Amino acid sequence: MANQELIDALRDADAVKFGEFELSHGGTSSYYVDKYVFETDPRCLELIAQAFADRVGQSKLAGVALGAVPLVAVTSVETGHPYVIARKQAKEYGTGNRIEGELTEGEEVVVLEDIATTGQSAVDAVEALREAGAAVDRVLVVVDRQEGATEHLADHDIELESLLTAEDLLEDAEGIDG
Repeated sequence: MANQELIDALRDADAVKFGEFELSHGGTSSYYVDKYVFETDPRCLELIAQAFADRVGQSKLAGVALGAVPLVAVTSVETGHPYVIARKQAKEYGTGNRIEGELTEGEEVVVLEDIATTGQSAVDAVEALREAGAAVDRVLVVVDRQEGATEHLADHDIELESLLTAEDLLEDAEGIDG
């Protein structure tokens, strides 16, 4: 069952918008879940951190840069678990690291992400972490848009677990037909 308190907080923060939106993967949608709204709202962050903390077990945390950094940071504070940041590609300056933070060979890591549409960002992060020696088989997201991410991650031996689905978030919401 969906966390109604989190749904209400996202709606109250105006993180769910209706209209015509282009998505990062190139598709369009009649609704948009604005991660920058919920990732800058203290109440939303608190509820997300608590919900993620209930699900991460003893695993080290990883956040996908840049969007999931606030999420992994508040979850780290909530759990006391350290975290790393996974970049889509190595920086061309500084250390040139693709993974920022301390990671031990074989360490169990769970990836935190904001929104899953196709799941490609999460797959990229998991692959970077695996190349760095981490054991990763699970991604936790705030919202699964239910547009293929679960299946795409499964193709890479990754389980997707979401706090909310698009169906949860849009149920009884204004502006959505059917």
